[in-house]
Amino acid sequence: MSITAQAQVWATATSRNQSNGRVIIFRYIKEFSPDFNRATQPERAILVWKYQSDRGMPALEERERMDAMEDALSPVLEKDGFATLALVSTGENLREWTFYVKSEDGFMRRLNQALAGKAPFPIQVHMAPDPQWSTYETFRGGVRE
Repeated sequence: MSITAQAQVWATATSRNQSNGRVIIFRYIKEFSPDFNRATQPERAILVWKYQSDRGMPALEERERMDAMEDALSPVLEKDGFATLALVSTGENLREWTFYVKSEDGFMRRLNQALAGKAPFPIQVHMAPDPQWSTYETFRGGVRE
């Protein structure tokens, strides 16, 4: 599991799909260090990994590949405060990593650098401006503690 330099406290939460009873597990930054400035990372990057499972959760081997990818990305993306991994969700045949980054071009360069020489990962990348961290804030607003 990646722990960014800006993160003080990580937490987990779950959600249950009422139609099929499947659980989605969320890992997210619960508290940031007092000197962390979100404004330095105005772009949202979501990495999406789709998989197939009767239970909605990845098989052990696939989960290990997901973890290996995250471990490869973390030091490259998070170096010099370039990116923050804020939220990871797993369930319903989908894992998503939500990063906040300084720039789209820089993110793509670092992503390619981190994954160079590795077997291809079945991911999609979705980028969008999100200077208010709306995706993260919407998620946090829905967490009951």
